[in-house]
Amino acid sequence: MEKLGFLLRPKWLVLAAVALAFAFLCFSVLAPWQLGKNTSTSARNDLITRSVAADPVPISEVLTADGFAADDEWRRVIATGSYVADSDALVRLRSIREKPAYEVITPFVIDGGPTVLVNRGYVLPVEGTSAPDFAAAPTGEVTLNARVRQAEGTSREPIEEDGRLQVYNINPEQIGTAVGVDAIDGYLQLDADQPGGLGLIDLPQTDAGPYLSYGLQWLAFGIMAPLGLAYFVRAELRERRASRAELAAAMSDGPEPMADDQTAREDEEEEFTLPTRREKRARARAASRTAVSSDPRLADRYGKNR
Repeated sequence: MEKLGFLLRPKWLVLAAVALAFAFLCFSVLAPWQLGKNTSTSARNDLITRSVAADPVPISEVLTADGFAADDEWRRVIATGSYVADSDALVRLRSIREKPAYEVITPFVIDGGPTVLVNRGYVLPVEGTSAPDFAAAPTGEVTLNARVRQAEGTSREPIEEDGRLQVYNINPEQIGTAVGVDAIDGYLQLDADQPGGLGLIDLPQTDAGPYLSYGLQWLAFGIMAPLGLAYFVRAELRERRASRAELAAAMSDGPEPMADDQTAREDEEEEFTLPTRREKRARARAASRTAVSSDPRLADRYGKNR
């Protein structure tokens, strides 16, 4: 445990907390978010594919006490009834083929049944973001071919602008309250060339999208985060082990080689000793003979005998 004591230092605690928090976020939030979108997109695509191949059915076959079942979304139905006059609502902030647009919602009373909202299609603004004029829904009894859609949630309250009711979501309860009708949950989206139809809203693309790959990537990141932490811990342990081994090797070594060589050279030098008495007398006699032999020459040169 002493070898792992460095993990209690602040920088290591912060690193561990960040890595573990990121892994938890990947597994509990990010990956489920993307995988959930993949599941819902796949389910929607299956419903659209089945609805394209299926024949339309009377709306009474898919009506329930609460509106429309989720499994019946995008199903083609036939509804006979009449539009409610002067009760249109515009849905703001829509995009059609990458252009800003409004969608027109009008209540529709089914013969012998409840009231349902009908998405009649889209209209494009003509001056900035101002709501354009559009054709009113026909009066009298009409038969519609449409697709069942689920209600949207609410994000903002309805507003009154340019003399028209405008909303941000297709929510039957909110719109019904604003226009004074009691609409069932869910709505109808018109097919092409229907009474009261405006710009046709195309079906969504049925590709799966990148959600599955994104979800798998977040799972991989969640696995890599603790593995990366373990890698750095292992690298730190190896570095500390190498440092300890190097220090131990340095402490166990003897005197430096330079000191050994110097000692050897000192041993090889001759030991200095004082001259003996005999050696002193011999050196004195040699010095006197040298002086005597040089006296005649010096006297001749400098005139000692003159």
